[in-house]
Amino acid sequence: MQLINPQMVQELLDKLQDQDLYIHLEMTTGAYASHEDESKFTASTFIKNGVVRYNHGSIAGFGPYRVGLKMEQGWIYAQGLTHIDQTETERLIMAGHDSEGKLVVALQLSKEPF
Repeated sequence: MQLINPQMVQELLDKLQDQDLYIHLEMTTGAYASHEDESKFTASTFIKNGVVRYNHGSIAGFGPYRVGLKMEQGWIYAQGLTHIDQTETERLIMAGHDSEGKLVVALQLSKEPF
């Protein structure tokens, strides 16, 4: 994965809008590392292969970035995004890593299930 290029992300968001898409959205405050330190408080959110359709998507910030997806009756929002898989041209695969390189947030959109 590479550091986010906001223009590239915006182009992909525009390309994918107004389509039924599968979403993977994940946030964790350390669930992957809690097995090494049980005293560490963790929280997480996870949705995989939910179907969404947004009519406006945008990226904002100066890094880490936030992406908002406006749907007919609500919003999906991910903040703390730092990296993107730039080899993908039909899917949007983004992640946010903390200063130690640990995954904190992931946002992925695809026409096919993950």
